Amino acid sequence: MGHGPSPSSPTPGAEKREKQYRVHQGFGDHHGGVTGAHTYFYADEAKCDQHMETFLRCIDASSGSSEEGFSAIKLTALARPQFLVRFSEVLVKWRRFFHQMAAEEGQAGRAVLDTKLQVEKLQEALANLGIASKAESQQWFTGENLGTSGTVDLLDWNSLFDSRTKLSRPLLIPNRKTGQLEPLLSRFSKDEELQMKRVLQRMDVLARRAMEKGVRLMVDAEQSYFQPAISRLTVETQRRFNRSQPLIYNTYQCYLREAYNNVTGDVELSRREGWHFGSKLVRGAYMEQERERAAQMGYEDPINPTYEKTNEMYHRCLDYVLEEIKQRRKASVMVATHNEDTVKFTLRRMMELGIHPSDKKVCFGQLLGMCDQITFPLGQAGFPVYKYVPYGPVNEVLPYLSRRAQENRGFMQRANRERDLLWKEVKRRLLSGNLFSP
Repeated sequence: MGHGPSPSSPTPGAEKREKQYRVHQGFGDHHGGVTGAHTYFYADEAKCDQHMETFLRCIDASSGSSEEGFSAIKLTALARPQFLVRFSEVLVKWRRFFHQMAAEEGQAGRAVLDTKLQVEKLQEALANLGIASKAESQQWFTGENLGTSGTVDLLDWNSLFDSRTKLSRPLLIPNRKTGQLEPLLSRFSKDEELQMKRVLQRMDVLARRAMEKGVRLMVDAEQSYFQPAISRLTVETQRRFNRSQPLIYNTYQCYLREAYNNVTGDVELSRREGWHFGSKLVRGAYMEQERERAAQMGYEDPINPTYEKTNEMYHRCLDYVLEEIKQRRKASVMVATHNEDTVKFTLRRMMELGIHPSDKKVCFGQLLGMCDQITFPLGQAGFPVYKYVPYGPVNEVLPYLSRRAQENRGFMQRANRERDLLWKEVKRRLLSGNLFSP
């Protein structure tokens, strides 16, 4: 299983190169059977294409090295980070607006899927806020299979996003701090709309290659200010490619306070739309950076307050997915952890739920060179288990590995334990006279 490069940092002369265009044949216009290279890219769009080519080679390598392999990708390598930040901010505003209206209806604190707005009250609220007349808001649901039950939940609300943001006039929503109406977005610029199209095209290219090669594609989680956009783009790809099998896997960071809501929301969406839910659960890797940014910018810390709370969140999310596997059989999960207690928890719950390793609905993953005392026994017991192989320039891979060491607080203790276990095995073989045989 491979992990691809991070986006390169700006280099001297980048601003000058940004103004230079290049034609990209792969995204040319296709009219009347004639292909014309009429699509032009900024220099950093060309860099995204280079990253895509690297990921394609990684998919090919994963296919050649194992059956039912994985290849991991980072969306910040396939799209401009500035675009992902802006798109994420818009998605978060839209979701907050829903919860604000729910709170005004007395539904604050409810579980995300239990929070439902009455359509009539929603239309009245939009009219009272000056956002849309009742006639206008009724048109929001025209042609949409929404509100037929008289209520709208968060998944329904999210599905309205695309059509609402393409209105001729900007959609206004209330700013909670000022009480004033402000545009949800001033509409994406033509360039931003092209960026959206390009990143989806790149993901489409990668997904098709993965399908062709029999490799599953995991989209890595990144910082919380990127993640809403990353998750949204990943779900769009899952909708198309996870119809018959879980080809695309989304990653959920359980150190986030919203992790359980994110998991349960996406599982419910997969149920409604009939596709396979593919997931990788991790604890998270950007804690210090996230907390510093939240403090500097004055928003709520998105991270669980303690490591113990993160453990609880991980097990809660994992148990929900395991129950879904048991009930529906259209979900899969990679338990990506170096935590022995979590591995034991998973094995116990699989046994209780009757999920057999041969079902291949649950697999495990650890970094290459870490926690072999977990990896090898799992493999020997018949569980699908993978070693995660980061690659790239040393100055980019080392920070990645240092974050993983920080993420796993007991890393050095486990490394010492692994060393002791290895030394014990060496001594056993020496005493038995079979140094080079099991």
